[in-house]
Amino acid sequence: MKKQKRAFTLIEMLVVVLILAILAALIVPRVVNRTGDAKRAKAASDIATLTGLLQQYKVDTDQFPTTEQGLNALRVAPGDVSNWRGPYSQKDIPGDPWQNEYVYESPGPNGEDFVIASYGADGAPGGEGDNADITSL
Repeated sequence: MKKQKRAFTLIEMLVVVLILAILAALIVPRVVNRTGDAKRAKAASDIATLTGLLQQYKVDTDQFPTTEQGLNALRVAPGDVSNWRGPYSQKDIPGDPWQNEYVYESPGPNGEDFVIASYGADGAPGGEGDNADITSL
């Protein structure tokens, strides 16, 4: 007796491909959205760290860096500041997760001591979702 080789039919293969496509359509958007959530969380964490470093800067110098001095004042002593005991950060000041620089203003636009912001994925003020601003306020 000769055994017949059994193979999948074209219909069976199409059903499997269809099931895989449906699963991918359900899973991929969730995974992609998680990446955006992780980037927003990283930006918020960086801003919190920079806020702490700026507080230490103020304890030593009795002022926050000006907008012109920027966050670089945490790494390099501004020429006109006394009692600077830095560098306050051992690493370079990071860019945000979207490869843009954090925006620093001191004083802030509404009278705050300072504001640190990431403008999100689009690098422009405002926006929603991945393009939403993340600030120290």
